[in-house]
Amino acid sequence: MVEAHATAKYIRTSAQKAGLVLDLIRGRDVNHALATLRFARKGVARDIEKVLRSAIANAQTKDGFGGDVDRLFVAAAFANQGPSQKRIRPAPMGRAFRVVKRTAHLTVRVAERPSKIVAAPEGGEAPRPRRAGAKPKAKPAAARGAATKTTAKKKEAKA
Repeated sequence: MVEAHATAKYIRTSAQKAGLVLDLIRGRDVNHALATLRFARKGVARDIEKVLRSAIANAQTKDGFGGDVDRLFVAAAFANQGPSQKRIRPAPMGRAFRVVKRTAHLTVRVAERPSKIVAAPEGGEAPRPRRAGAKPKAKPAAARGAATKTTAKKKEAKA
């Protein structure tokens, strides 16, 4: 299973705002995540899309990659807080307000979904799966316990 990641540092947004967008794509396959980011109404979605594309490219260059991008999914996506720039904004009557310009470090990790390998049972042919909503077949009367010795004796006693 191939796993790759990409990180963008010092992005001019808060980690909280970036986390809202990253929550939308976590756990989804990469094509669906790219479509989600394309139509997200947040400005940071463009930066996250760049990081996701970089992570996909990193996975393609790794040894052991199967070559199928459709099997990649977003394994982890998070935003850590970066350094904040502090500025001063003049306020009335000689006072000053502090303006904090936050930054974030965005990390996206993609992984390849494992392929499903179904092993056939040793005793010949594999059992066919039931259709959805189909009822199981009824057991024979002897297997259900319908004709047991005690019920036969009760029937004889009544007769």
